[in-house]
Amino acid sequence: MSLAVVQSRGLSGWHAAPVSVEVHLANGLPACTIVGLPEAEVREARDRVRAALTVAGFEFPARRITINLAPADLPKAAGHFDLPIAIGILAASGQLPLAGLDAYEFAGELALTGELRPVRGALALSVAARQHGRSLFISAANADEAALVPESTVFPAGHVLDVCRHLGGVSSIEPFPRKGSEAIPSYPDLADVKGQQAAKRALEVAAAGGHSLLLIGPPGTGKSMLAQRLPGLLPRLALPEALESAALQSLGSSGLRPEQFGARPFRAPHHTASSVALVGGGSVPQPGEISLAHHGVLFLDELPEFDRKVLEVLREPLENGRIHISRAGRQAEFPARFQLIAAMNPCPCGYQGHPHKACRCTPEQIARYRGRISGPLLDRIDMVVEVPAVPQATLSAAGAGEASAEVADRVARALALQQQRQGSSNAALAVNVLDAHCGLGDEARTLLAGAMQRLQLSARAYHRILRVARTIADLAGDTAIASGHIAEAIRYRRGLE
Repeated sequence: MSLAVVQSRGLSGWHAAPVSVEVHLANGLPACTIVGLPEAEVREARDRVRAALTVAGFEFPARRITINLAPADLPKAAGHFDLPIAIGILAASGQLPLAGLDAYEFAGELALTGELRPVRGALALSVAARQHGRSLFISAANADEAALVPESTVFPAGHVLDVCRHLGGVSSIEPFPRKGSEAIPSYPDLADVKGQQAAKRALEVAAAGGHSLLLIGPPGTGKSMLAQRLPGLLPRLALPEALESAALQSLGSSGLRPEQFGARPFRAPHHTASSVALVGGGSVPQPGEISLAHHGVLFLDELPEFDRKVLEVLREPLENGRIHISRAGRQAEFPARFQLIAAMNPCPCGYQGHPHKACRCTPEQIARYRGRISGPLLDRIDMVVEVPAVPQATLSAAGAGEASAEVADRVARALALQQQRQGSSNAALAVNVLDAHCGLGDEARTLLAGAMQRLQLSARAYHRILRVARTIADLAGDTAIASGHIAEAIRYRRGLE
């Protein structure tokens, strides 16, 4: 009898959980059994590994092989267990040395020819391997992604033979060099948007405090252009935030492009998206659009056209910054600290209030259209601004408006004030510290109390007005919240009532 233990990782939610691949060889009829809650793609590894090792010139043991994936209560999915299973079989059968295997972790899907194919979640695997002080063997196609993790040691391999030669001391694989992400992401410039000064101001306030924003206006007035320019107003992600965002991106169907590491995500799902596509889910829970937008921007264009049940699932993550997905077989929690920007027309035809085109909608149609967005969801949106039609003279005027870089400087200063004062953006201020950071003078308090009574605002709306006013004061460099800051914050709120 012989036993070999190889370290690997299983993706649990958006984390990489430790998995030990235990390979036991015993006398008896030739058979290969995989235990430890393997999914179908893991059970099929028996045939892929057998073919790959045979083609590579190794002997596949004609004995009873038991492969245990521990811990037994963690479901094992994906094909990245192929490589550790292959290494475990070779070590248990004496074709590779056992000594030193505990210094490495292995992940990779094997082709029938023994070539290593890329796997999902390479960055999460690399983060976990570094945290446990181990080096990671992975497909060469995943190496640039895995090497984004600072202080990680990643060995890129194109074939199972490359891994075996390295472990056997025949030849060595050089660690993949970490390439720092020094390139500055390129975003559309705010200077491209003609006119719309009120909307630009609202966009600056939203960026400076992390607030959600709803843009209302006729077709073609620049709502989508404004939303697409929000990432360019935000500071670049800090390294821990970039790693979190990139780990979630690497789990998505599109994967992670290493050249985009450190850039703010911008996700714009179509209005036909399902609730699972938006918040995540599936039999094996996967991150949805709100998690792929973590530390970035989620843009929902044509907001009333989304199914109402789909929009309602946004209520919890807007408040908590995370989404918990429960299925019969497993549960997963994904972070979802995104900034929501939404856009909609004022009515079904889109031309209510347009200076040159007549609206054809009845009051009942307009009420039904706006009623597709529930009151509780609207109550969680911090700001709303009208985006009117732009006059021809403004569109044809020479010269550009204020560039994104200038606005981004003011936004960065305001965010630095918030981090120094409370350690978070104003949008993330907890209710129990609002009084400490958002104190009001008598005039400002009287103004806000009158607005609460006239507009019949909820307690949540009251708190959101305070947060927005705090951001406006930070942009102005003011320590105290004045009545002018409160008045501007109330103006952004009135469109929601």
